[in-house]
Amino acid sequence: FSTDSYVVDPIFFPGGDIGELAVNGTINDLAMCGAQPICLSAALIIEEGFSMEELARVVASMKRAAERAGTIVATGDTKVVERGKGDKLFITTTGLGIIHERMNIAPSNATAGDRIILSGKIAAHGIAIMSVREGLEFESKILSDTAPLNGLVALMGEDAAHVHVLRDPTRGGVASVLNEIAQSSHVGISILEKAIPVAPEVNMACELLGFDPLYVANEGKLLAFVAPEKTDHILKRIQEHPLGRDAAVIGEVTQNHLGLVVMKTLVGGTRIIDMLSGEQLPRIC
Repeated sequence: FSTDSYVVDPIFFPGGDIGELAVNGTINDLAMCGAQPICLSAALIIEEGFSMEELARVVASMKRAAERAGTIVATGDTKVVERGKGDKLFITTTGLGIIHERMNIAPSNATAGDRIILSGKIAAHGIAIMSVREGLEFESKILSDTAPLNGLVALMGEDAAHVHVLRDPTRGGVASVLNEIAQSSHVGISILEKAIPVAPEVNMACELLGFDPLYVANEGKLLAFVAPEKTDHILKRIQEHPLGRDAAVIGEVTQNHLGLVVMKTLVGGTRIIDMLSGEQLPRIC
């Protein structure tokens, strides 16, 4: 059972909108508990003056997103606030799901020797939002990666006992999630910079804007900590899914540097990857 609120600005962005994001976000919160969704509810806080055409567009997007995830928005509510008392549209979604009987995942379950699988290229969502806010145009259009992850998690069902941790690296990005897991499990985490998938256009945009892709938000990626003997099998299953084609093993859990995330850089050095301090991009979801 999970609930979350969405206040993304702008509400329409390359690759998605606030409605799709709200549905996918709650679907993914359930999925990161090992659950498949049964149904969702939605509450919309609408600012006076918001156009009916845009509202209809958002609601239709929510319907499509729920259908893609194999579920429904079963109930909901709307409230209108005076002009100037809100910012166009805020959405709260709540989801109910059933956890796979063999799934036992939590940030404290990482074990020395676990391999870390990242399901695809990172940082697209945060950069897509920022490009709209700043009026930036790149040679290749950068789209948000917002997507439901329950299908990917379902593929791990037969190997559920070998999946120790699942997390989606949203706010704070991959770096912050890895730090949370390292601290919760009292383990060290080692990752390889060359193994982390980042699209060239996203990497270029991050350099231009002064962002580290490891700290930029994602809305359609997951990190899976899996037993070493099952890594190749689980990775192959993930890569067979449309959302996992670029999945890669980016590191492992160690008994060294407990509570810290250390990255081997492209030039062969090592760098400590700290927790994000503050929020790099406000109203990203």
